[in-house]
Amino acid sequence: MSKPDRLRTRRALASSVSGTTLLVLIQLVSRLFTFVANQLVLRNLSPATLGVATQLELFMVTILYFSREAIRLAIQRQPLDSLSFPDISNQEKSRIVCDKKTDAQSMATQSIVNMSYLSLGIGIALSILLGNSYIQFAAEQVAQTSFYHSSVAIVCLASILELCTEPFFAVVHRYMLYKTRATVEMAAAFVKSLTTCGLFIWASWNGNNVGILPFALGHLSYALVLLCGYSAALSNAASRWHFSFLPSRIRTRDKSVYVLGMFSSKLISLSANLFFQSVVKHMLTQGDAMMLAAMSSLEDQGIYFLASNYGGLIARIIFQPIEESSRTLFSSLLGLSDSNGEESINVDAAKTHLTDVMKAYGILSALIFPLSPVIIKQILHLLGGTEWAGFEVYHLLSLYCFYIPFLAFNGITEAFVSSAANGSELRSQAGWMGVFSACFALAAYLFLRVGDLGARGLVCANMVNMTVRILWSLNFIRKYMHNHDNDITLTEFGMSPHTYIVGFLMTTITILGPELFHNDFHGLVQAAGFCASYAILV
Repeated sequence: MSKPDRLRTRRALASSVSGTTLLVLIQLVSRLFTFVANQLVLRNLSPATLGVATQLELFMVTILYFSREAIRLAIQRQPLDSLSFPDISNQEKSRIVCDKKTDAQSMATQSIVNMSYLSLGIGIALSILLGNSYIQFAAEQVAQTSFYHSSVAIVCLASILELCTEPFFAVVHRYMLYKTRATVEMAAAFVKSLTTCGLFIWASWNGNNVGILPFALGHLSYALVLLCGYSAALSNAASRWHFSFLPSRIRTRDKSVYVLGMFSSKLISLSANLFFQSVVKHMLTQGDAMMLAAMSSLEDQGIYFLASNYGGLIARIIFQPIEESSRTLFSSLLGLSDSNGEESINVDAAKTHLTDVMKAYGILSALIFPLSPVIIKQILHLLGGTEWAGFEVYHLLSLYCFYIPFLAFNGITEAFVSSAANGSELRSQAGWMGVFSACFALAAYLFLRVGDLGARGLVCANMVNMTVRILWSLNFIRKYMHNHDNDITLTEFGMSPHTYIVGFLMTTITILGPELFHNDFHGLVQAAGFCASYAILV
């Protein structure tokens, strides 16, 4: 490998570490704001209202995910200079890149900025289509919620405004401006929490029923701060790197390279492959929420929302940033591997990062399984009050904690797959996702209808879903590494035998004896000491 390639690999690894740290900070601060806001309103909020708010959030997530996810992933798959001068010979390209590096980077940047506007176009169409459907086909109890129609319209507007920030997001990721992203997103999260909490407190003081309106206005304030924040933070970026944040034609002699002279045909093709995969993946990821919305009461939806939010704090604060930064790192390393003949160092670096992350996840899983039932009830009693500290919430939240490691391993393995797979492999994965959907549907039917487990049945079905997806991804990774003469085995990211034995015994004890500690401060201190002792033992 040439010296420039080695330097680029090192920069990619260094950027991944710093990027992960900042992304974790974003999630930590954002979830802290959300957590505090929820605690201020939760005791005065009924499970039914929270259930409608859950549907509203699912509605917005669906619009944003279908509009931008595939395009974001396609953009991240491109090496820094892969889009530069595609219509000239290698010798001439080398000369031009050396002499006109700024022009090459500006072309590449303009191409991804143009691509990001496709997300906005898709989002506008989806907002209109799904917004009308969401209003017309809403259940009677949902439609009667105060300010329901207004809230749906506000969320549609918020979705469009958030998609207006996609050109900024593309530039932030291309030039790894993680500090800028951290600053803007933390400010937006703070304003969102302040808006939601402030409106609920105001309504409580004045005896007004505002329904789910504060949640909708919170989403709108978040989108507005994102748009204004990125506009201010990146005001000089266009002149600095010589591109435009508006859609612009790209000058090239080969008209077939860009559709309408603006959109990379290669990125459009890759986005299309990723889109169909993303549709199935979203159905699997949000399938539990969709099934709850269709088959359960608003109270059950509210309880499940509480469990998934509290139980998923670790997943959102730690695992999601690691998955996102790892995907960027894998794309960079494996993209570099595809761009030169000497790829072993980059593949080995990607493998090392993957195994290190999975080892860390294994250790964390060994802590989560036995310890989560010990302290869930005490914490839930302190945070949610008596209305939320019932039997169903406790057992659902405890089970959800067991589900967290499945989320973690699935996230990191699928991050590798989405970065390493080619077009045909992505289409194959999309087909297998359909099989996984059938597995999830069958498991959900067995747990919900046959076993009559309610929301807990959905968590169990999700575990089955994640298990088959993890196994498929691990098989892909094994084949990929073997094809690149760099085999990987389970022992490379496994734990010592005594960890498995101790973890199994402690998990059995805590599951069979959930009342080991009293539901008071003294019991909480005892539980903390118990957890610390086990952590040291592991």
